[in-house]
This record gives sequence, C-alpha cells and structure tokens, in this order.
Amino acid sequence: MVTISLCMIVKNEEELLSRCLESAKDLVDEINIVDTGSTDRTKEIASQYTDRIYDFEWINNFAAARNESFKYATKDYILYLDADDVILEKDRVAFKKLKETLDPSVVSVSMYYNAGVDEYGNVTLTYRRNRLIKREKDFTWHGDCHQYLAAHGKIINSDVAITHKKVRHSVGRTISIYEKKIERGDTFTARDYFYYGNELRENEHYEKAIESYSKNIAMKEGWLEDKIFACIYRGDCYRYLRDIDNELLSLFQSFQFSEPKAEACSRIGYVFQRRRDYPTAIFWYVLATQQVPDSSRWSFTYPAYHTWYPHLQLCVCYYNMQNYQKAYEHNEQAKKYRPEDKRVLHNKQLLEERLEIS
Repeated sequence: MVTISLCMIVKNEEELLSRCLESAKDLVDEINIVDTGSTDRTKEIASQYTDRIYDFEWINNFAAARNESFKYATKDYILYLDADDVILEKDRVAFKKLKETLDPSVVSVSMYYNAGVDEYGNVTLTYRRNRLIKREKDFTWHGDCHQYLAAHGKIINSDVAITHKKVRHSVGRTISIYEKKIERGDTFTARDYFYYGNELRENEHYEKAIESYSKNIAMKEGWLEDKIFACIYRGDCYRYLRDIDNELLSLFQSFQFSEPKAEACSRIGYVFQRRRDYPTAIFWYVLATQQVPDSSRWSFTYPAYHTWYPHLQLCVCYYNMQNYQKAYEHNEQAKKYRPEDKRVLHNKQLLEERLEIS
C-alpha cells in the first residue's frame, strides 16, 4: 500500500484547521503544516496533530507557499488540502480503497473539488483537480493566485471528492495580488485574465471584469474551457449592467468553443423568459436538462443548471402559457432536489389548486 504525506499552507485558521485534520488524519501517514504568518492559535492546534510545522514568510504568492509545503513531504504521494476543506465520510471510504489499490505507476490522481453545497446537500460547483501527486516527480505549482499544479504522465480520475466548507469569503485579497502584478508590469496569461475577471465579477467590478474576460477570449492561447466560461461569466456581468443584448451575444459566443453547456443554455432561457418569449425560453431550458456533463470533465460544472433550476423555470414558463399540467410536472422535478424550497412549495400548492389535485 502506498504512503501519503498531507501538505497544507495555513494562516489564521484556528476556526477550521481541526475540522479539516480530523477528516484526514487517519488517511495519511504524515502531516506537514506550513504557516505563513498566523497570529492566532493555528500553530497550537496544528501541534495536536503533528510536530512537522514550518514557517514561511508570505510573499503574496500561493504557488511559492504550496511548493514550500511540498518540500517537507517524505512519503510516496502528496495530498494537499486547505484548512476550509473536509473529506466527507463517503469520500473517506473511497479514499481508503484508493490508497489500498493505487497502482504505484500512477503519477497523479484527480479528485472532484466540490467548491459549494446548498442547504439541501446539492453540490453547487464542482471540478477536478490533480489532488494526489507522486512525490518523486517533483511537480510544482504555478501562479501567484488561482494556482495550478503542472502534472503530466499517467493520471487517473477517481470518484473521491474533497468538499470546500468555507465560513466566510475573503473579499479583495486576491484582487490585490493581481493589482500588484499590474503595478509591476507583469505579463498576464490567458489564465490570469480569466481569473482576474472572476475576482472582479465577484467583487462587483463588472465593467473591468468584462474587459478582462474579453482579453482572455481574444487570446489564441489558453484553456478552451476557460474561454467558454469567460463568455458565460461576461454574460452575467452584462446582465448585472442590464445590457440584455450583449448578455445574449456573450452567451452565444460560448458555442464558438464547444457544444452548448447547461450553464449557458439555462442563462439563455432566462433571457427569453425575461422577454416573455416563453416558447423560446422553454426550448433552451429543456436543452439545459439534456446537457448532463461527463464525469471526467475537468472544467467547472454547476449541477443546478441541468437539474432543479431549469425545471423550476420551466414550471414558471408553462404556468404563464396556462399549461398547468406541464408546469406541475416540472415543479415536481425541481422538488426532488429542493424539497423544502419555498418557491417549489408555493408552486405546488398553487398548481394543485388549479388542477384540483387533492
């Protein structure tokens, strides 16, 4: 059976660190904690799980800190986690099986990163990451922020998921790193423009986000999936700015790079729904329900856009077309995912009265 080193970078994580380590401590053979300047009880808490605690001066570069943490690993493979990550019980079971059966010729194992979960346990955002890395390959991290691990060779996809359970969102920190890159005159890659656009959008700087996404889309280099979501997210920015025509154009531009994704189809449906063009909206929402992503997909997947959300909107569209039976059927589909959603329950009561269902 292979051995595993857990490597983490932390700073002021006294609220979360224990929760993370409790979920992982019996899955790994070594725990390495690199502290980048904590002023709370983080290191004290870490010492309850390991004596392999190291200091590293924070230099506004996540890749540098992660690479530093990897230096202390001594086992066959390296697992990395953030303090606000956990391994849920079903994934702990799958992780143990993976560890027991892993072929040592594998250089990296990808795992799902469930970056958000709603109040009903539905994953709201997931994507794959190289998560378990063969130490002797010396793979390194790249990027000041939104860093990536440059792994290559025999990589396998697993069903294990790491779940992100943040307590609060860090506002502005990552934007400041990008702003310092601009001040230094650093050259932005297509990836930089995409993730800078994301940070700007999440902090409601929509015009600047549109500019950054447009630069990503215009560049020949860069990951195709980033360009698809640059189009989709840029459409969101136009929506927030009440520019419905450019919103629609940006969403359609995503088709230039791949087949329609549910994330785009549902948004297009919503454009036509707002225009009260319900038949066209229905076309796009139905198409969204049919775009079930491949489990091996590495790019962002927002499951709501092919599950409960289009069904809920189809309910509204059919209701406005006075097709109450269809509206009821789609509301029931949405209810499977969000059984206590007030909108779903309201629709159910209203439609049962219309259809005289007791």
